[in-house]
Amino acid sequence: MIQLGNTGVAGQRIKSLLEQQGISTPSVLAAIQDTPRDYFVEEAFALQAWGNQALPIGAGQTISQPYIVARMTELLMQSKPQRVLEIGTGSGYQTAILAQVFPRVYSVERIQALQWQAKRRLKNLDLHNVMMKYGDGWQGWQSKSPFDAIIVTAAPAEVPQALLTQLADGGQLILPLGVESQVLQVITRNGDSYSSQNVENVRFVPLVQGDLA
Repeated sequence: MIQLGNTGVAGQRIKSLLEQQGISTPSVLAAIQDTPRDYFVEEAFALQAWGNQALPIGAGQTISQPYIVARMTELLMQSKPQRVLEIGTGSGYQTAILAQVFPRVYSVERIQALQWQAKRRLKNLDLHNVMMKYGDGWQGWQSKSPFDAIIVTAAPAEVPQALLTQLADGGQLILPLGVESQVLQVITRNGDSYSSQNVENVRFVPLVQGDLA
């Protein structure tokens, strides 16, 4: 069993770096510090895992840099969500951080091999408040909606309309938006209307429609 919290000097170092970059929420910093990021990458990248950089995880996907993971998680906390939907499970690293901060996490992944790996990792980390689905992230998870918050970990060219409809009133959707130029955006639902706020420029892999075996 892999243990949360046994990250030693590496975990302390990344926590200090994130604090210098403006991350200030104690629960987010603790989750980043306690989660062994090297467990979520291939062995060849293990030595680079504690750097503040994105890394490949196979199938043309990446594990986001710790700063972006922390920043998006911190933004999610603004509405104090109880039920969070993640679009793009990937390696499961962002999922593991969410699971330590929020009561209930739902996660959708379109590449089945990645989903299986992530499920095994979360189980080995003793994180059991995550429900996973294999499917098209553009469609969200209608049967489990509404969600207090939705986080998208790949960049669509336009906002997926299905995700907007699955937000609870007052809920927030946080996603990187764009193709060549991408911006991290926070969209808040107010009844039948939505307001958006640009946060900062980012770089993510595209959010592809459909599912893959």
